[in-house]
Amino acid sequence: MNRVGRLDEAAWGLVHEALEVYGNDPRAVEQLHRQFARFEEPLRIAVAGPWRSGKSTLVNAVMGEAVAPVEVADGRQVFTWYEDGPEPRVTAYPAGGAPRDLAVTRTASGMRVDLGGGRWDQVDDIVVQWPTRALRHAVLIDTPAASTGVTGARPAGEDSPAGRRALGAAPATGGDAELVAGPGGASTMERIVRETDAVLWLSRDGSGDGLGPLHAAQSGTVARAAPVNVLLVLSRVDELAGGRVDALLTARQLARRHRRDPRINTRCLSVVALGGLVALAGRMLSEPDFAGLAALGRLPRPDTDRLLLSTDRFTAVDFPVAVDVETRQRLLDRLGIFGVRLATTLVRTGCDSRATLAAELVRRSGLTELRESMNRYFVDRAPVLKARAVLMALESLIRAEPRPGASELLARLEQVLAGAHEFRELRLSAALLGGELRFDAELAAEANRLVGGDGASLAARLGVEHDATGDELWARGSAAVRRWQDLAEDPLRGIDQRRAARLVVRSCEGMLAELS
Repeated sequence: MNRVGRLDEAAWGLVHEALEVYGNDPRAVEQLHRQFARFEEPLRIAVAGPWRSGKSTLVNAVMGEAVAPVEVADGRQVFTWYEDGPEPRVTAYPAGGAPRDLAVTRTASGMRVDLGGGRWDQVDDIVVQWPTRALRHAVLIDTPAASTGVTGARPAGEDSPAGRRALGAAPATGGDAELVAGPGGASTMERIVRETDAVLWLSRDGSGDGLGPLHAAQSGTVARAAPVNVLLVLSRVDELAGGRVDALLTARQLARRHRRDPRINTRCLSVVALGGLVALAGRMLSEPDFAGLAALGRLPRPDTDRLLLSTDRFTAVDFPVAVDVETRQRLLDRLGIFGVRLATTLVRTGCDSRATLAAELVRRSGLTELRESMNRYFVDRAPVLKARAVLMALESLIRAEPRPGASELLARLEQVLAGAHEFRELRLSAALLGGELRFDAELAAEANRLVGGDGASLAARLGVEHDATGDELWARGSAAVRRWQDLAEDPLRGIDQRRAARLVVRSCEGMLAELS
């Protein structure tokens, strides 16, 4: 196994030590072996937020397929895991029963599944395997609405479907659930904290207030020391600015303000604005859709504006453009009234082909920025985030089941946290990219690169080709240490800048230590 970096090596070692402490407890041993398995699994990213915040739309936009939500027969909300697979396949994971493949019916809004006579009240998780490059390095988990209280509950002793498959087993007799929650199941928020490595938290109104419950659920020393696994997504931003065509621009400005707000940036790495419907429409735009939008775009703007004042006008029978009612309704379902306004404006201003319009819709929607942020903060830092999740699970086990040797193990865990430079690098990278630190553009870019913002390898951090020699890497690293030491000691710099410079120096010194 390739374990890059000191933090995940330290976490790996702590789990080995815990096996010695809990070696006479078969249930705890199984839980600890499941933590080893997490290092090998794809990164788990939860898509979470309140009711109708756009979670399923975001999943579909990232995947480029209308596969979410998965609707179960009795309307229960369950955790739905989307992962890469050789062919489409949907599997239910009941509590206390064997996994079962499901019959699937595609619907206009996603998929509907049939348990085939089984009981839905016993199903906690559904796994959707789908062949897509978007899920090569991460699993997306569409979670129940965070405000629903005890949802997706499972008896103590049941764990995630990923964990079960990692052990090659049917339902386990002990699992991650017991590391946090006692008998009777766990709330949606507790499961998100317990079973995922990173979170896309969707806020419909853009206030970011919804981060409070998520923050409160992440109790313990590890969570307080490392709030580095959340991206706040301002979703449904087409509803801002009265649905005007500049709503997405307004939303991006709002996201930038939020990134500078300490009430928000202390709880998440960054803030991204996303027009989910526009993003999904761009990923799935068809030639008939483009033809309908092109016909609308050929009208004089005052006429188009009048027709798009309301959905009733747009779907009226006496519509003055040769676009049938069915096509207009499909455009509304795909884009929303705001998206239709935006698309017709783009057609009128030069997007004269399906491919050009689709690309511009994706760009303006914020999806490109979201995917870049997911890669930068989550996928590229997967070993760090997995180590954090393992440390949280280990801390929960130690506190829940104290025994001889456990207090010493907890002390070593706290020592690991105190020296976890990787967490500080993530926070600094977010602060640099969010404009919280007032370095000039060149220094900010260099600092971000040196702390791993452009890639975690030595070559990426030092800004050289991947086949650079050891001597070249050493020369670059030594020069960076000297330059940033000078900045750290510059009395004309602000205290935040000097602290950031010292952190960069430590990153550079770590690289030199690795080279030596």
